[in-house]
Amino acid sequence: MLFRKRYSRIVQVLYIWTLIILLSGCSTCKYSFNDVSIDTEVKTFRVNYLENKARYINPQLSPQLTERLKQKVIGTTRLKQTNDDNAHYDISGYVSDYAVTTTGITGGNSSTNRLTVSFHVIFKNTLDESKNFESDVTSTFDFGANQNLSQVESERNDEIVRNIVDAVFNKIFSNW
Repeated sequence: MLFRKRYSRIVQVLYIWTLIILLSGCSTCKYSFNDVSIDTEVKTFRVNYLENKARYINPQLSPQLTERLKQKVIGTTRLKQTNDDNAHYDISGYVSDYAVTTTGITGGNSSTNRLTVSFHVIFKNTLDESKNFESDVTSTFDFGANQNLSQVESERNDEIVRNIVDAVFNKIFSNW
């Protein structure tokens, strides 16, 4: 009986010390949920001017998308921006759709509208052409029918730009 108590006590002490060692060792560990994936040989990127080819042109959208995408890549990756034609990652594209549709009707009148913004991204990897692609991303923004498009653009401009930039960035850099 005495042996069991001592044995049990020794096991408890060993268990506690093991936990302490594991926890202190893990306190210096770094864990990341960042899904950005870039080959180690890739060093530079270029974002070309992102045009607006939609039927309706929001004049602020193209320059803001271009600048915000550059800032997102700089702030989220280790890549260096360049304007050279030989950038490892060459990003271009255009706003392909910018349209408002009615999504809700109440009492025979429009009650909810939706702004749809679509962007066509063109990605070229000069180090591995098999990774080149073209793809479309789309974001939608619902708003009350009592608001006009100018109001929505001024109120939700940051959200519009952020959503498109995030979608383009994820399309290029995520491992999904």
